[in-house]
Amino acid sequence: MRTLKSAGPPAWLGRAAEKEGLNPDKLARKIASGRVVALKNTVHEIDPVLVGEGTRVKVNANIGMSPDLASMEGEIEKAETAVKAGADAIMDLSIGGDTWTLLKKLLKQNIPLGTVPVYQAALESVRMHGTILDMTPDLLWKAIEKQAKAGVDFMTVHSGVNRKTLEAVDSSNRVTGIVSRGGSLIAKWMRSTGLENPLYADFDYLMELVREYDVVLSLGDALRPGCIADATDKPQIEELIILGRLVERCWDSGVGVMVEGPGHVPLDEVGANIILQKRICKGAPFYVLGPIVTDIAAGYDHIAGAIGGAVAAMHGADFLCYVTPSEHLALPTADDVREGVIASKIAAHAADLTRGIDRDRDLAVAKARAGLDWDELFKHLLDPEKACAIRSERHPADPKVCTMCGEFCSMRQ
Repeated sequence: MRTLKSAGPPAWLGRAAEKEGLNPDKLARKIASGRVVALKNTVHEIDPVLVGEGTRVKVNANIGMSPDLASMEGEIEKAETAVKAGADAIMDLSIGGDTWTLLKKLLKQNIPLGTVPVYQAALESVRMHGTILDMTPDLLWKAIEKQAKAGVDFMTVHSGVNRKTLEAVDSSNRVTGIVSRGGSLIAKWMRSTGLENPLYADFDYLMELVREYDVVLSLGDALRPGCIADATDKPQIEELIILGRLVERCWDSGVGVMVEGPGHVPLDEVGANIILQKRICKGAPFYVLGPIVTDIAAGYDHIAGAIGGAVAAMHGADFLCYVTPSEHLALPTADDVREGVIASKIAAHAADLTRGIDRDRDLAVAKARAGLDWDELFKHLLDPEKACAIRSERHPADPKVCTMCGEFCSMRQ
């Protein structure tokens, strides 16, 4: 964003515009206005992924080690699985193990990488002092600067949780309180120290740290609803209003920014949440987790999240953070990652169709299906590997049809 404002279009803009099917000049204006962000740190040698108005809906996959399961090889496998399944970006949410080595390895993937720097700062505080309560703002600033210099493309920062919004949480009747891990860490630190959130109080310094490397700030929804009963409540909206103000400060400072959205939202409130965010945040790109549209789908939350994601993107959300089958239950496996990415890719593509994007792909599948051309059909699917496996396992005597209808196939009539 800063580059476009100060020195004209960069070399990658034309390639990005062609990939998105957009006019380069129009795309440049959208990036300069802040309605589109380019996920690309200046030292991370990848083609940027564009998120925002007029671009295809993108999908992010979260991975990362935990204190209980800290397998670096396992997380690398998950990253590779996510990329193969079609994820547009990955986020490293590690809170255990050798986090720095893992981050350096993930930066070798040909895909934008995001982080939540407060995790690294909290982990270092625990290792140094035995508790997060002794975390200093300096630890947080050092984590942000170190990750930016390494090549991290976007960072989630929970700058909307401050004394005022924390009071709103404490005075609310929330069932699940603060479910954001980063938000809960900061809230715990604030309550213990009596200090203001440094990511809010020193927001100008935060922007200074990331601006040099063109790192995009993702303003985290620390107070997102963690259950249907808490959806669209006062703490969520108060935080959103603060994030809207911070968006304008980012734009004034030449920092790319997107805003993160709600977690659990009933289906009939999803569209209103997106419209409200876009209005309050002046059209800044919107990044949503799910949203998950029911609390009873544990084990199948990737489906609940894809339903919410499709509706959210249809109403203007730009970036879907996947949800895996193990959400709320356990650290995901590589298979969970694959299922989560595919589910969110389906949601993203379904929303793109409502915008008139990539309809030719569906038409190609329809023509192949009508012509019983299975090989051609597989070329255009989101997950051709699974489709081929199903067909191979249940192959009919007649290679043209499938075992659902056999000789009574409607396409042969």
